Amino acid sequence: MPALLPAERLRRQIGFITEVDKLKEIFRQTIVTQSRRAENSAEHSWHFALMIMVLAEHSNHQPLDVLRILKMVLIHDLVEIDAGDTFAYDTKNMADQHEREARAATRIFGLLPPDQTAEFRALWDEFEERRTPEAKFACACDRFHPMLLNCLTDGHAWQKHGITQDRVLARNAHVADGSQVIWEYAVRMINEAVDAGHLAPAPKPHG
Repeated sequence: MPALLPAERLRRQIGFITEVDKLKEIFRQTIVTQSRRAENSAEHSWHFALMIMVLAEHSNHQPLDVLRILKMVLIHDLVEIDAGDTFAYDTKNMADQHEREARAATRIFGLLPPDQTAEFRALWDEFEERRTPEAKFACACDRFHPMLLNCLTDGHAWQKHGITQDRVLARNAHVADGSQVIWEYAVRMINEAVDAGHLAPAPKPHG
């Protein structure tokens, strides 16, 4: 395939940047800590990226390619422009989540010049597959972030949807694959949320 002329390359790049502004309009179930309004996905990506920079030393694997993780983080949720945000405990919508998001990745990254399309898609796939140390740590922080916000907002999303302690622990257990230290912190945080009445305890077995 012949190289794009500079003007066409820039046109595609600006088109992509314009398109991804829509991420600011995708709202999540978590709320921000001060005004208690819904967090949008662009804000999540920004906060998530800062977490990577600050917490990278706690990864199970060292050294990490932090720049590659930051690239993953900043593009990972762009697919929500088409696919929407899927709530972590919505088992019905999670059934086809990856399929919907993969289609979105093809369209959105396809707005870029071919070399950047390939790079961005490879990074998105790496995050999804959770095989590399970088992807495992990225996923650990991605899962830790909404738990932290829930704990800081009196369990807002958990209470709204009737989520219990056992479901939070089961859904997020693979945080330990990226950082055992962060997972241990998260478990303590979750237990404190239960003690405070912000998260319902696991149901007791019958009999």
